Amino acid sequence: MHILIAPDKFKGSLSARQVAENIAFGIRDVIPNAQIEITPVADGGEGTTEVIHDSLGGEWVTCAAHDALGGRIEARYVWIRDQGAAVMEMSEAAGMRRLKDGVRDIMCASTLGVGEMLLDATKGGAREIIVGLGGSATNDGGFGMARALGFRFLGAAAAELSGGPNDLLKLMRIERPVVAGVSPATTALKSQPTSASGGPLQIKIVAACDVRNPLLGENGATRTFGPQKGATPAELEILERALTKLADTITRDLGCDFRNNPGAGAAGGLGFGLMSFCDAELRPGFDVVADIVELEEKIKATDVVITGEGKLDTQTLEGKAPAGVARLARKFGKRVFAVVGHCSEI
Repeated sequence: MHILIAPDKFKGSLSARQVAENIAFGIRDVIPNAQIEITPVADGGEGTTEVIHDSLGGEWVTCAAHDALGGRIEARYVWIRDQGAAVMEMSEAAGMRRLKDGVRDIMCASTLGVGEMLLDATKGGAREIIVGLGGSATNDGGFGMARALGFRFLGAAAAELSGGPNDLLKLMRIERPVVAGVSPATTALKSQPTSASGGPLQIKIVAACDVRNPLLGENGATRTFGPQKGATPAELEILERALTKLADTITRDLGCDFRNNPGAGAAGGLGFGLMSFCDAELRPGFDVVADIVELEEKIKATDVVITGEGKLDTQTLEGKAPAGVARLARKFGKRVFAVVGHCSEI
């Protein structure tokens, strides 16, 4: 019997690989002759970088960055040299896990550190960057990230805005980065480094997310995820207005409007920001990982599939890894089981 073990992490306790290895240990105890294949999976949230590193290899590199509240940190990501690719998670810089317990200030929280990580990867020669969206402490629509990349956000009398998302209420104009010899229409990520011909390298950015929320509205970034980041009802209204102002100004000054795209509301609107400022492709995180680890081919070749995560609930059906594994298993008529820490009604 061939058994494929493809779980996500048990958040706060075990990585996806540790979960898989423990399941395999138990199976070997009762089915010693089973042919077991371990393939950890993820959905774009925390742990995605580790899973991709587990599959493709590469080296961990660190760079100086800022956390969501401006503290100086060393952030790490994976550099896959032979592919010219970098894999990172926004939560490594602007995530809740970077902040001390109980220290939350969504009105000041910024994605500046995410932009710093992106710039570091481009300076290292990255031609493709995968960014996992999940575990964020922010709700700034990518405002901070864009500032790190050289975009200027101007208020009255051309005063530059550089605070948290509440500063966006003062926004009057956005200016693209201007680099010597490069069109102002070219973003910072597409202007550094230069190619052998002296022109800008074209960098592909894939934003991997596990939600389909738009930027604004009842199901948007602010009203869906703001409360769990500590926002009060009054702050929710301010943040919604701030993101609306940002989206309207981007439409006018940059000529694009991604506010209603599924996933735009991921990571406090960072999905929207990556599409708007970096021409990023927004993809379901599970699909990104499944392609990299060749999950469909492995499921097609196995007899039984075992997946799992820390908590199986209604959110599991909204783009989480176990649901994706089950969907592929069903496609090929394979039996699938889930090992979970806790299960509620779904």
